[in-house]
Amino acid sequence: MMASTTSATAAAAFGAAAAAKPRGPAAAPGCARVPAAGGRRRSGVVRCDAGVDAQAQVAAKAASIAALEQFKISADRESLALASNSPPPVRSKGVGDEEPFAIPLKHRLVLFEALTNGNFFALLIALTDCYMKERSSIAVIGLSVHTAPVEMREKLAVAEELWPRAISELTSLNHIEEAAVLSTCNRMEIYVVALSWNRGIREVVDWMSKKSGIPASELREHLFMLRDSDATRHLFEVSAGLDSLVLGEGQILAQVKQVVRSGQNSGGLGKNIDRMFKDAITAGKRVRCETNISSGAVSVSSAAVELALMKLPKSEGLSASMLLIGAGKMGKLVIKHLIAKGCKKVVVVNRSVERVDAIREEMKDIEIVYRPLSEMYEAAAEADVVFTSTASETPLFTKEHAQALPSISDAMGGVRFFVDISVPRNVSACVSEVDHSRVYNVDDLKEVVEANKEDRLRKAMEAQTIITQELKRFEAWRDSLETVPTIKKLRSYADRIRASELEKCLQKIGEDNLNKKMRRAIEELSTGIVNKLLHGPLQHLRCDGSDSRTLDETLENMHALNRMFSLDTEKAIVEQKIRAKVEKTQN
Repeated sequence: MMASTTSATAAAAFGAAAAAKPRGPAAAPGCARVPAAGGRRRSGVVRCDAGVDAQAQVAAKAASIAALEQFKISADRESLALASNSPPPVRSKGVGDEEPFAIPLKHRLVLFEALTNGNFFALLIALTDCYMKERSSIAVIGLSVHTAPVEMREKLAVAEELWPRAISELTSLNHIEEAAVLSTCNRMEIYVVALSWNRGIREVVDWMSKKSGIPASELREHLFMLRDSDATRHLFEVSAGLDSLVLGEGQILAQVKQVVRSGQNSGGLGKNIDRMFKDAITAGKRVRCETNISSGAVSVSSAAVELALMKLPKSEGLSASMLLIGAGKMGKLVIKHLIAKGCKKVVVVNRSVERVDAIREEMKDIEIVYRPLSEMYEAAAEADVVFTSTASETPLFTKEHAQALPSISDAMGGVRFFVDISVPRNVSACVSEVDHSRVYNVDDLKEVVEANKEDRLRKAMEAQTIITQELKRFEAWRDSLETVPTIKKLRSYADRIRASELEKCLQKIGEDNLNKKMRRAIEELSTGIVNKLLHGPLQHLRCDGSDSRTLDETLENMHALNRMFSLDTEKAIVEQKIRAKVEKTQN
């Protein structure tokens, strides 16, 4: 019955608007196009008010319409955008397709009235009330070695020194509140806190498309997208090495740590993303410590060494001439695993000799010969195996470079191997077209990592128990954030009353009749009474998993306290977020 009454009221309101002016294909100056009732895509109606100064009406409504455009709340526009530019498919456990955002009828009527009257303040209040009733969503959008080929991953790769810039660009998007970028040779993942799910995802996908030059439609075929607890679990699994090409590999944990360090240095991580990544580090450490999943596991660097030795003649493998281009973290691990296999000499090409000297000082069991970058091709001409691990955005070896290299001796099989563990790739795929040259990249390491896989899968099952425990801890922490504004406002409300009544009491007693000790005792008494009275209500706002209370029950208690004491925290939170986003846009 209530719904019918509301619908009738809405129809009457929109009917009156339609009668005020003839309908047309476009709104006349001073007129605003209003979404049709029900949130479906129908022709809007145009409303103009008579008796109002035309110029003032145009100016006021222009400001209101600009605000609507800024925050993208039009149900018509949203439905059209979703129809023509839908988000990528949700690949997650228990997460289905998202419904288009629709403004409830009562909120559309308020917005309609605000637009009609040119009341910008009323418009903002209406926005505050309807724009964000549900809390922001945590999401991960990305691709990995499991979903996309290296040709696509390299176009989306973000160098570590550019992570802060990428975070800044992402958080400047209208509906992205927090962001982090995890870009490695095997994955490129963007973690965000989105103020609006559909809009936020679409903005991130558009950003990825613009950055990589890959059409959004093509990107969606390879992207995965997870939301809230599924997104958090995914990050914890990544940190634990469960989602790596090499199950249990340790380097990914260091890369997750680097995301936190990079965010702290740039001030880019918000409280949700920062806490999630720190808890992911804890989960990764616990998994490695309590399950020994890393024992017997290989890293990308060790798999690269294994692959090279598999391809070389068994009798000549250790005597092959090894060349490493790039002395960064991955390159250093290549040298470490060459030593473990019994290799006695490696030539290293790097920009600076200092880093090579540091590695030479640390690893004394192998002869390390330094060659400057200018001698890279001369060094490659003398090598049987070339490992590449640099941050170069362009290939170091093309088909022309490979053709210019001398042939390899028959003792080594007559083939020069390029093992490229860089993303973007350092060696063009077309090098394999050259006689006596073969190229292997990170996607070719799968045949190596099959070894000992069964044992590590068993340990991965054990790791899931730990990840679930850490996930519950994070979810409890995040749930507790829901009630923090209410707790603060309730305490502030009670303290104002306490201070006011205390002042009245002290005036009645008289300042001359009280010494410092007596005054302090009265103040402590008033504070103690307030704390005792608040203890019960605040206990019902706890959401840390310490009792059997569900989140829904806690939120019901929160809303009840908000109503009883007129705290209005929801509106305050949304106003604060909208104001912060506007200020960030202006800066």
